[in-house]
Amino acid sequence: MAPPVRCCVPGERLCSLEEGAAGSGTYTRHGYVCAALAGCLAKTSEDGALPVVSVVRDAESQLLPDVGAIVTCKVCSINSRFAKVHILYIGSTPLKSTFRGTIRREDIRATEKDKVEVYKSFRPGDIVLAKVISLGDMQSNYLLSTAENELGVVVAHSEAGAQMVPISWCEMQCPRTHSKELRKVARVQPEFLQT
Repeated sequence: MAPPVRCCVPGERLCSLEEGAAGSGTYTRHGYVCAALAGCLAKTSEDGALPVVSVVRDAESQLLPDVGAIVTCKVCSINSRFAKVHILYIGSTPLKSTFRGTIRREDIRATEKDKVEVYKSFRPGDIVLAKVISLGDMQSNYLLSTAENELGVVVAHSEAGAQMVPISWCEMQCPRTHSKELRKVARVQPEFLQT
């Protein structure tokens, strides 16, 4: 008989670190493995090793942003300290539910971090490639970084409504009006292009 499926909510303690290792959908705090999201508990044990404790949603939406994952997101709002985004894809896989993310000012570029200005890097509506650097807090607010050359804005529309063309790592140009706008432009690798 299969054991009853245990459901959990974000922040719930699942087990101590002596009893299991943190898998996807969890984080560790004060010696315990805690749930990072609402879902069902899953344990996978290797021979002799500690079981890995994960939290999974229903089978369709098991895919979750993990630390180190490259994600495609859309900028919702910006202020002087960070850009708020919605994560749309992990790699090339579309997500069924929306995850919120934050790109802090200091995580936009790898160099001259103190001179970065958010509004010169992103605008609401931009599509951005970013890397997950932390699973964030209870509100599933992932911390993201664009501090590599391959990461940054991949699609942006000008004030005239046309899709802009990147002309350097920090500028895009409107093909209609030829006006230039500042962005943190991604040098897109072919495998990340959403065709």
